[in-house]
Amino acid sequence: MIFFIPKGGIIVLNQAVLVGRIVQEPELNKTEKGNLTHITLAVPRSFKNVDGEYDTDFINCTLWQAIAENTVEYCGKGDLVGIKGRIQSSTYEDKDGNKRYAVEIIAEKVTFLASKREKAEVDK
Repeated sequence: MIFFIPKGGIIVLNQAVLVGRIVQEPELNKTEKGNLTHITLAVPRSFKNVDGEYDTDFINCTLWQAIAENTVEYCGKGDLVGIKGRIQSSTYEDKDGNKRYAVEIIAEKVTFLASKREKAEVDK
C-alpha cells in the first residue's frame, strides 16, 4: 500500500472498498480518454435502522479501460462484485445553472464474486 505524505508530514489515504450488487446492466462507452463504464452498486448497510430493517446505499462507480471492458463482458445486473478504488468529488452546473456536487468511486480493481444466475441456481 502506498501512502501520500504531503509537505506537512501527515499521512493521507483515499481508498474505498465496497461489496455490492450491480444495479443496472453495464454498458461500455468509448471516449477520447478511453473506454469506460458507469455502474451503481447496491451496498447494504451492516446495521439495522430504527424500523429493524437494513438500509441500502446506492454508490456510483466509474470503471476505466480493461476494468470497464471486463466488467461489461463478464458481469450483469444483480451480480455481486467487490470494488477497490478511490473517492472522487466534483462540481458541475445542471441544465438550470445550479451548482451540483457529486461523489463517486473510481475503480482501481474489480473482483467478480457471484453472478445472479449462480444465486438463482443455489436457491432452487
